[in-house]
Amino acid sequence: MSQTSRFSLDRRSLLGGAASLLAAPALVRAQAKVLKIAVLLPRSGLYAQAGQSCHRGALAAPKVLADLGYAVELVHVDIESNADTARTAAEKAITEGANCIVGAFDSGLTLAIAQVCEQRQVPLVINIAAAPQITEQGYKYLVRNFQTGGQLVTNGLRLIKEISAATKVEFKSAVFVHANDTFGTAQRGAMDAIFPKADMPFPIVESISYDPRAQDLSVEVTKMRGINPDLVMVVTRAGDAIKLVRDMVRQRFEPKAIISPGSPGLYDEEFYQALGPLSDGMMFNLPWANPKSPVTQALEASFKVANPNNRFAVDSFNAGFTLEALMVAADAFKRAGTTDGPTLMEAVRKTKIEQHVMIGGPIAFDAKGQNTAIGTAVVQNQNQTPVVVYPADVAAGTPALPLASWQGRK
Repeated sequence: MSQTSRFSLDRRSLLGGAASLLAAPALVRAQAKVLKIAVLLPRSGLYAQAGQSCHRGALAAPKVLADLGYAVELVHVDIESNADTARTAAEKAITEGANCIVGAFDSGLTLAIAQVCEQRQVPLVINIAAAPQITEQGYKYLVRNFQTGGQLVTNGLRLIKEISAATKVEFKSAVFVHANDTFGTAQRGAMDAIFPKADMPFPIVESISYDPRAQDLSVEVTKMRGINPDLVMVVTRAGDAIKLVRDMVRQRFEPKAIISPGSPGLYDEEFYQALGPLSDGMMFNLPWANPKSPVTQALEASFKVANPNNRFAVDSFNAGFTLEALMVAADAFKRAGTTDGPTLMEAVRKTKIEQHVMIGGPIAFDAKGQNTAIGTAVVQNQNQTPVVVYPADVAAGTPALPLASWQGRK
């Protein structure tokens, strides 16, 4: 064989090999032994407190997942509380080999990521985000293991009635106070639609919105104080919840109870650190980690090793839902045996996980990708720690109402 012919053959072989390599990624992805998950969270910016809390759950997750027989590789990405950054980060993560995305706490950020995942045919498993439209727009490549805003409000109101009956503390009037951001506005819409049908034993006398970026909430508290309701229902984040309570203390406004029918803020470490004993007594009716679940106990043990400077009790809501989202993805991969997007997504939709962290039934999804079996509990701040106080089968403490006076707290 001549040198020329040998070159031609080698060139043909080389080109053939290159063609095989170009075709290989799909095959390699299909035969992958580890699922690569990009965890997109707002660890800086407006939602940094919650994003970092979710991140701590993701850091604790690998040990729990490995012990459950799941093989995953996690890539952690800060999306900076910015929708454009979230969209770009999702594109980059998928291009760099992520087989699935988990995130993103805030509804607006989650919707930005959902658009990318839909285009790229990569599953998005939502850990936390409540805006109803997420599962109402026909996305085929997402599921949500979290309650919608309507579910949060419905369950939150029901538990207000039940905790009132259990403690024999009656509410004759209420004010609803909410941030005017995407989540707060959605919760206001849900409240307006659901409250008239909820057969509550008191009226909402006033709904008050506020800008969470305001320096203080003295005007809003003055308005509340003039109305003087027994119950203040709030939809907050940590920063504005701190401002709200401080202005209540300054103006000596003392309702019988401050209860969130489904929002963050009142249980964040930032809230406890800023207010100390003034943070005690607040209630929030939310999905929560079941302290009696073996998976919760395993997560708590791993969390203490991964995050020795943080309290699991405070992070258990964010950490629990983040672990569950990762479990959904890992379990689907184990059953599907492939990272091929459509096949993996089909397995995600067929999820049924009996043993998990959060209160409620098995993790499973309806035709829209929504888990409808998530439970809700009454959690109260006691000694600057969130404690499940109702219902009795999951309670770790006893509810204390009415709210203790601001004066005299140490």
